[in-house]
Amino acid sequence: MFSNGSLRARFVVLLLLSLVLIVLDLKWASMHQTRSYLSLLITPLQWIVDTPAQVADDLSDVLVTRSQLADENRRLRQEALLLKQRVQQVSALTAENVRLRELLNGRQRLEQDVFLTELIGVNPDPFQHQIILNRGSEDHAYVGQAVLDSGGIMGQVVEVSHYTSRAMLITDSRHAIPVEVNRNGFRSIALGNGSVNQLELVHVPDTADIREGDLLVSSGLGGRFPRGYPVAKVVSVQRDPGEPFALVKAEPAAMLNKSRHILLVDMPQAPELPPEDKPLHTEKLKPQQAGIDVQESEGE
Repeated sequence: MFSNGSLRARFVVLLLLSLVLIVLDLKWASMHQTRSYLSLLITPLQWIVDTPAQVADDLSDVLVTRSQLADENRRLRQEALLLKQRVQQVSALTAENVRLRELLNGRQRLEQDVFLTELIGVNPDPFQHQIILNRGSEDHAYVGQAVLDSGGIMGQVVEVSHYTSRAMLITDSRHAIPVEVNRNGFRSIALGNGSVNQLELVHVPDTADIREGDLLVSSGLGGRFPRGYPVAKVVSVQRDPGEPFALVKAEPAAMLNKSRHILLVDMPQAPELPPEDKPLHTEKLKPQQAGIDVQESEGE
């Protein structure tokens, strides 16, 4: 490249153009809208790239043998029976919780609606844990919306275009989420450290009651994430007598590198969109209908 004058000139031009675009993106407010329209232009390309995966899934469904279908059907019947039993217990616990809140004159927790979406792309940059979803502003997606799968919270939406959105996973090194220990209510902050299967808890006192196996759930502080959804499971607690804080590591409850069907949580305090940006038809699912697994705390 450096021995060829023509290639060298092209390289310099592209480098200057990149620097100009970076400066415009930082300084020019209208660049955000321009980027949104550029995202709209490449949306068909993202759909085309996702087509082979869709075709492969369809072909795998066609080629499944009869015995495999019978085994899967048997397993699903057993899981459905267990889930029905859990729903019966949850219904009784919910009614009891309502009665206790009434006795304590407490405020009733609001149910959030969830929207089913699908993953259509992954950011190839190993230092940015981000995914692309097939719902955008036309489908009532908004920046800050919580993203979860059947296991727990995956992250939050950080960028929205007309028909797609980009979400940051909780393991991204720039992400933090308020959590609490489901066993005793101890609160902390879970930070991503760039590893797809690990989180770290910061500023945990050495004397804190936290142990391996504890379930961490979202505390709801800050109003960004709904309260009570699984976030991670504590896998190690290291206490150094000479340090005031313990080193706590946890494994995300969500299947961050496997889930394809994902849910967006519509918080009650979510910002309202202008009338022209509201979708005409939006399918809403309740958490029970969407297959959210209700995990009970220890001792219940």
